[in-house]
Amino acid sequence: MPPRTSHEAEPAETPAARPALRVAVLADSDTRWKWGALTARRLTAEAAGDGRGVHPVEVSGLLLRGRATPTPRQLAEVGEVGIDAERVREVTAVEFLHTVRDEGYDLVVLALVGGGVQAMLHGIAALGLPRRPVVVTGYVGVVYEKLADGLLLRHGADVVLANSAHDAERFRAVYEGVGADASAVTEAALPFLGGAPYRPEEGRDTVVFAAQPSVPASRADRTYLLRRLVEHARLHPRREVLLKLRSKPGEHTTHIEELPYQKLAQRLPGGLPPNFRLVYGHMGEVLDRTDLLVTVSSTAALESLHRRIPTAILTDLGVREPLGNHHFVGSGLLTSWDTLDGGIRPRPDTAWVAGQGVAADGSYGTAYDTARAKVTALLDAGEPAPLAPYYTPATAPGYLPGILGRHHLAPDGTPLPGAAASREPGRVRGAVRETVRNAARGAYRQGVQRVAPVIRRMGEL
Repeated sequence: MPPRTSHEAEPAETPAARPALRVAVLADSDTRWKWGALTARRLTAEAAGDGRGVHPVEVSGLLLRGRATPTPRQLAEVGEVGIDAERVREVTAVEFLHTVRDEGYDLVVLALVGGGVQAMLHGIAALGLPRRPVVVTGYVGVVYEKLADGLLLRHGADVVLANSAHDAERFRAVYEGVGADASAVTEAALPFLGGAPYRPEEGRDTVVFAAQPSVPASRADRTYLLRRLVEHARLHPRREVLLKLRSKPGEHTTHIEELPYQKLAQRLPGGLPPNFRLVYGHMGEVLDRTDLLVTVSSTAALESLHRRIPTAILTDLGVREPLGNHHFVGSGLLTSWDTLDGGIRPRPDTAWVAGQGVAADGSYGTAYDTARAKVTALLDAGEPAPLAPYYTPATAPGYLPGILGRHHLAPDGTPLPGAAASREPGRVRGAVRETVRNAARGAYRQGVQRVAPVIRRMGEL
């Protein structure tokens, strides 16, 4: 996979002397950072090898400034992604576009919410680069809501990754249904699946509930799930029961968490039993000691299934689209706390699992071959075709300007007046500017997580 600046190598040239393939990953949350960084590594794995004709790979990590921008602690907890967290920097949308223009990337992975992807596609197109980078995007997990909206906002990328055969079929159907080119849809898998296959250990009995920031949303539903988890721990005092949390209070993930389980646990009558614990950290490390994974609809269920860990999807609050557990209809995994309390564990349907990209059959090693070949072909082809998103000022004049405007871009993708990044000389001024930005971001997060929910609740009185 040669970089787009490559030239015919002389026979005596060594791999170390070859131009590097330059890759940028832009993410807007901790989970998308994990997906984007690992996707970049898998797409360039062949280029990073040691054989002749192989080029080194340089990956730049960039975080899009916003309400869910991950903290250093969150970056450290997502696990090994092959990019030094100390070298990851935070940027605005306009600053990112300046970086794309100045750095000459070969490949850009957009690990963003749909609106962010759409804005960056129009922004990159508006740069008018002599040779633009190949652009890849996709989803960080189970796609159970806003299918058409999210897909059309991602349309225009060179490669739109689908995490399973099931998703690839749905994605193509949406694009073809609106008359859009569906050739970018490429089947792959979640890039963070892995770990040793499940093996029970003598004397170990661990149940893990994988919490989600916004599912369910109401206090009553979240309190119910917490209460049932604690009751399960009391019913089985010799069993270790863990509540796996995504973030600490004050931090954001991909979705806003207005009612953290940590706070609900503090108010639970009777307190918490000794065999019940709240845990953080890398999901893979928690799964290493899990004997039963329970969740409503977390992507952790797919990680668990990949490793053949017993997995349960709760029906206690119904099987409903807002919960996302409707995605698991036909999986054989749907069950309730009453059933789990009685010691019965669901068994996955093998046909359903095979279609979901979890690759429990050992095929995961080749899951990215097609995507890698497509990216290689695009890089080798010379000048790629202009980016052509489905949404344009002509096709969506009442929708697109708002999407771009949130990222300080005009309807033609160019920066709005005053949105250009200021380039202040000197370390002191830069440090002061960064301090002010961090303080502002902290105030913004405080407002989003603490003040806004209170105002909304007051409005409901």
